[in-house]
Amino acid sequence: MPEHVHLLISEPVRGTPSTVLQKLKQDVSRKLRAASDKRDDRLPRFWERRYYDFNVWSAKKKIEKLGYMHMNPLKRGLADHPKDWPWSSEASYAGRGQLLIRIDPVE
Repeated sequence: MPEHVHLLISEPVRGTPSTVLQKLKQDVSRKLRAASDKRDDRLPRFWERRYYDFNVWSAKKKIEKLGYMHMNPLKRGLADHPKDWPWSSEASYAGRGQLLIRIDPVE
């Protein structure tokens, strides 16, 4: 999505989901700042301070959330089919290989 991201992650080996997201957000922000042509530190905030999490406890709920993630670009009018959204994991699940991000399939 242009202004948000959906992630379906499991409990990390080290740390917590919060620390994993903190690291992700820091790395992305640092790379964006390094790539910026602005010469001052007054770049706009890229991430919101918080995030919304939802604990997924069942296989049924995992599939439901994954389906929601795949359909979100269609609902927003950004794609005509889930396969058309380049940041989606849908292509990997449909057997068309990896796209822009590495996918560890939901079991």
